[in-house]
Amino acid sequence: MNNTFNLTRFGKLLKKTLLERPMHTFGFTGLMLVISLLLYFVIKTFSHLGMAPHIGMAQTITFFGGLIGGSFFLASFVFGYFSSNASGSSFLTLPASTFEKWLCAILITGVLYPLIFLIFYRIMDSSFVAIYHNSLDTASPFYKEQYERVYNFDLNGIIARNIYVMFFIYTGAMLLGSLYFNKAAVIKVALVLCAIFIFTFGLNWLMAIGLFGSIEDAAPFNHVAIRAGKEIGSLELPSRVGKIFLYAIVFVFPTILWLLSFTRLREKEF
Repeated sequence: MNNTFNLTRFGKLLKKTLLERPMHTFGFTGLMLVISLLLYFVIKTFSHLGMAPHIGMAQTITFFGGLIGGSFFLASFVFGYFSSNASGSSFLTLPASTFEKWLCAILITGVLYPLIFLIFYRIMDSSFVAIYHNSLDTASPFYKEQYERVYNFDLNGIIARNIYVMFFIYTGAMLLGSLYFNKAAVIKVALVLCAIFIFTFGLNWLMAIGLFGSIEDAAPFNHVAIRAGKEIGSLELPSRVGKIFLYAIVFVFPTILWLLSFTRLREKEF
């Protein structure tokens, strides 16, 4: 039998993980879907009676919160066995390889939950958009304009792609953090991420002020906005350097986080 990966053994481990604590998997997933539905409805309905611009706001906020928020909390559950010595020891002594345990967590947080959420989100979003379109007065001279102002959220658009990147970063950070922080991992990882965010933007701002004096805006690894008289100009990274940083943030950094969680899990078993 392969000591690294065996499909039958992995299937039993996945089944055990999903059914052992159903409220942490199925229950939480269902809760996030309900919260997403309510959040979408509340933002759409109570923001100026569901005018078109606020449907777009509801789409973005719900997609961001449902995908990233759900996976962030779910990632804290899949490695949440170490809150006590007994459950931690029980998990580490399971008759499965480290790779299988890690892959099980990856499959739940990085594949199953996103897939379920995306399917639900597409159905929910399409339904709300269809309701809006059907509520329009076809005799109105503004019917075509109002109809075209509202459309389904583009799951391949720039906003969605940015959220996908944040999903992989935040979920990877939570998987890694839950293996370092045995208790209150969600709070501790959130505080660490906030500290990194503040430090990065703060350091970037101070460096920009030191180099250019008064500035209007500064985004790490992106640009610095400088005021010259009444005009505002923007200094951006060279195209090639900018692409290197972009690829590092989109691909390299998330991959490192997810692989480090595997390394940390191996350390716990020795």
